[in-house]
Amino acid sequence: MSTNESRCDCNIIHQDIVNAVKKSFPDELLLYDLAELFKIFGDSTRIKILSALSIHEMCVCDIACLLNMTKSSISHQLRILKQANLVKYRKSGKSAYYSLSDDHIMQIFEQGLDHVKE
Repeated sequence: MSTNESRCDCNIIHQDIVNAVKKSFPDELLLYDLAELFKIFGDSTRIKILSALSIHEMCVCDIACLLNMTKSSISHQLRILKQANLVKYRKSGKSAYYSLSDDHIMQIFEQGLDHVKE
């Protein structure tokens, strides 16, 4: 499709369509929060961590070993994921084991994978 084919040259407003969409349009704050969520998913290291945690809960040391990164780097990314409520942790002695917060995270992840595989 060329640029000219995708351009709309009409000046007609389909007010019935605009009104129908406006009624169902999500709240501005919700859309902002959704954009922030997708920003979190926009980092390949965080995606790798989420992928690993979708398979098994892991401690920082294990994730660092898996991804060949420093514990400090992994801790930083986990902090971001935790603040976004995408991961949770449980303490066991001196270790903290991370896992996905809920099934929604895996659904978002799998939907994204399905889309990029198309």
